[in-house]
Amino acid sequence: MSIRENHAEIIFDAISENEAFARIVVSGFIMPIDPTIDQLNEFKTIVSEAVTNCVIHAYENKGGKIKLILDCYDNEITMAIIDYGNGIGDIDQAKELFYTSKPEEERTGMGLTIMEVFSDEFYIHSKLGEGTIVKVKKHIINSQQEYA
Repeated sequence: MSIRENHAEIIFDAISENEAFARIVVSGFIMPIDPTIDQLNEFKTIVSEAVTNCVIHAYENKGGKIKLILDCYDNEITMAIIDYGNGIGDIDQAKELFYTSKPEEERTGMGLTIMEVFSDEFYIHSKLGEGTIVKVKKHIINSQQEYA
């Protein structure tokens, strides 16, 4: 099997409409590796949760920029979602299942948990007033390998 390498970076507005855009970008980036449907859906869910968190929590629906970085080395995908918004004061608290800083908006408080569960590796770094970096790694077992 040959080694595949690829890199992409994109910056887009932190508006809810761009959640779908980010899902399409991620899907297009990983399709050459031939992921399973489940893996494709997990990546799309991770990026959806991350972009939604940027729009609602980092920028509070007031606009800003989101940077999406994708790297592929062989069958391992690394994805980073970066915002330059409010930041997270207590990451451990934010990672608690059902915790939300916006209960008035009927948020479920499951976004970070979902991202972590769907990732092989999950990393989050945040600084108040400067923003947040969410980084995930996932090894892709392509659909042909799955059924071999």
